[in-house]
Amino acid sequence: MKKITILLGLLAVAACSSRYETLLSSNDVDAKYAAAMDFFQNKKYQKAAQLFESMSVLTSGTERDDTVQYYWGLSNYRYKDYYTAESNFKRFLENFPQSPFAEDARFLQLDCMYRGTYRYELDQAPTRTCLAAIAEYERAYSGDTPHVNACQAMKADLHERLDRKAYEGAKLYYKMEDYLAARVALRNVLKDNSENQYREDILYYTAMSSYHYARLSVSAKQKERYLVFSDDYLNFVSEYPESKYRRELDVMYKRSQRALGRYAGTDEDLKLKAKDFEKERKAAEKVSKKNETK
Repeated sequence: MKKITILLGLLAVAACSSRYETLLSSNDVDAKYAAAMDFFQNKKYQKAAQLFESMSVLTSGTERDDTVQYYWGLSNYRYKDYYTAESNFKRFLENFPQSPFAEDARFLQLDCMYRGTYRYELDQAPTRTCLAAIAEYERAYSGDTPHVNACQAMKADLHERLDRKAYEGAKLYYKMEDYLAARVALRNVLKDNSENQYREDILYYTAMSSYHYARLSVSAKQKERYLVFSDDYLNFVSEYPESKYRRELDVMYKRSQRALGRYAGTDEDLKLKAKDFEKERKAAEKVSKKNETK
């Protein structure tokens, strides 16, 4: 009985496959359209997409043309073939800019573009292209769209990637211990975008870079370079007086003041090490991240 059941199941699958193949090659638009919509409603998006594609030539110039083109793209989108779906929606918008489906098609095209962008370590050209497309979409619909929140979320994520790309690229010089290049690169990041989301970290590493550059300099150059660090330190604490980096930089500032002959504190304060505060900060950050994931 089990073998018979399996055999009947295989025959049913073969029969369905045969009917589907027949539909694909058929010129019966009504039958193809009904079947494609049925597949779509039943979440069989790959088959639906193939049927909509196969009838797209047959419905060209008819009243069903925009519907078939739209659902072809939507089927590919639901099937998670975002690359093909983006092309579908692009072609749809070129052919049917006034269609009732146009706004949704334009948003879905944006979503496909967004899904095609890369993490911050990689090329960010697609990110910039997507941001430009979102801006164009928002200008076209002036906020009168149900997709406002989704667009805002996409923009926030994409801008964060660009900000981090710039920040991490500049910080790489610090990791390489090229402190002069690090300070220049970090300052250039803020010169290009003063609202960078990593501004606090950038200013911290700017100060760290100037401190280490001064510390490693020859004696004749140390004074002027510690003065540069002092400026970076004071700039940092004026913006972020309660920063998680404050205690580390305070230690370095006291040491720089001693080197400049301006230190008025105690010897006990000079025994403090910035690395101890750094370890404490990193441990606290680790705990915080664990709590966020719970």
